[in-house]
Amino acid sequence: MATLRASRAWTRRQFLVRSASSLAIASLAKPHLSRAADRPQIAGGIQSGDVSGGSAVIWARADRPARMQVECSTVESFKTIIASTSGDALPDADLTAKLLLADLPPGQDIFYRVRFDDIATGLLGESRVGHLRTAPAARQSVSFLWSGDTAGQGWGIDVSRGGYRSYRTMLDNNPDFFIHCGDHIYADCTIPSEQKLPNGETWRNIVTEEKSEVAHTLAQFRGNYKYNHLDEHFRAFHAEVPMFAQWDDHEVTNDWSPIGTYDETGHEDDGTPRLVARARRAFFDFMPIRDIGARHGRVYRKIAYGPLLDVFMIDMRSYRDDSWNKGDDHRGWILGAEQLAWLKRELAASRATWKVIAADLPIGLISLDAVALGDGPPDRREHEVADLLASIKRAGIRNIVWLTADMHYTAAHYYDPNKAQFRDFEPFWEFVSGPLHAGSWGPGELDDTFGPVAMYQHGCSAAQGDNLAPCFGLQFFGRVDIDGRSAVMTVTLKDVDNRELWSVDIVPQPQVHPSLVAQRS
Repeated sequence: MATLRASRAWTRRQFLVRSASSLAIASLAKPHLSRAADRPQIAGGIQSGDVSGGSAVIWARADRPARMQVECSTVESFKTIIASTSGDALPDADLTAKLLLADLPPGQDIFYRVRFDDIATGLLGESRVGHLRTAPAARQSVSFLWSGDTAGQGWGIDVSRGGYRSYRTMLDNNPDFFIHCGDHIYADCTIPSEQKLPNGETWRNIVTEEKSEVAHTLAQFRGNYKYNHLDEHFRAFHAEVPMFAQWDDHEVTNDWSPIGTYDETGHEDDGTPRLVARARRAFFDFMPIRDIGARHGRVYRKIAYGPLLDVFMIDMRSYRDDSWNKGDDHRGWILGAEQLAWLKRELAASRATWKVIAADLPIGLISLDAVALGDGPPDRREHEVADLLASIKRAGIRNIVWLTADMHYTAAHYYDPNKAQFRDFEPFWEFVSGPLHAGSWGPGELDDTFGPVAMYQHGCSAAQGDNLAPCFGLQFFGRVDIDGRSAVMTVTLKDVDNRELWSVDIVPQPQVHPSLVAQRS
């Protein structure tokens, strides 16, 4: 094992050097003799995602219609190929392609090699090498990161200030995977050439035509994702670390809802706003996320990552009642009946030690866009959360942790029924982190409905004000380490400079058999 880790560290340094120099790496096969300009190129970076014990999704984008070829190996030399697949990158998907690699060995470092072949000429293109680690089959230590909120409030790529520095820092953490809790893009924010800083200096962005206007067309939504790939740290991180992706509001527009958000183009025949349909299509074009059978376009899903961990990616946007959590009828929902039933069922069926719920919004911070409305018993969307928490308690499910972003500061919340208005639940933790690269805000106000206590919080001070630029250092991500022997979960909140701001060890509780719960109730 020590040899494997040493080999991987060397590989990452080697990969980053190659990435920085933009040289082609290790071809899949001997290319036809041709000028480099004639050969298909990889436009942007490469990505992997939704990694399980035996499979992973690989994503890339070509510069012309081409066939994507992917091979993988357990050694970087690719002396032995253990799996391969191919598929077309066509204009209909903006020349993106994503392929499922199956039958991979569990608990292994996997190197994958991507190349595009020109469909019209047959010329073989450049190739690049990426890395992922499959989920373990046995109890092994697991390490992963989470955060959200990239390129928000017009704070784009300022090369002189290091670009997307959080991605470089996260890569240095050497995680098994990364959960992006949403706001991969800010489709409703332009990126201007310059922005003034409070200290009198000037922030200077790389600019593109597609980020010069608020996104309405499919090309503009896609252009938001392409913008992120202009950053070298973003490309290097995603080539090395698999991503579990979910979305929030800014992938469409600020505080959107399925029935309250549309533009002058109107609605599809099924009632879906065309604005939302275009945004969803761009998201799935550019995310390394697997399709879920007949439920094409569904974001919520479970990702099993070995016996110690199941990750439940939920969607708090697509099924909500309206844009704002208000109304005199005291009825509301944010998950929707079908997703809520799915989450209850999958949590009860999980045999993993830890169940992580990756949420795109926190549940205890007061916001008309989210769940919490203010102190008092459950109202509107809080009824769904109360139903979920009570069902978890009745089923005897233990070791649930919530992870989220969205608030543009970092915090640790402990939900205590003894301090709550609604008390029919077991205590649990919720951790907030972000932004990765966006404006920073100050801590928000907590609602006592479910008894959250802020054990730690860090963001802008009143003197600094809101929407503080990334260069001032208040950019955050979280790290989770699960020990393979004790199964203790350590959650650490970190900043862009890799400083450990706060940490807690959470000891797993024994799972309670449902029959025992029934006997006690």
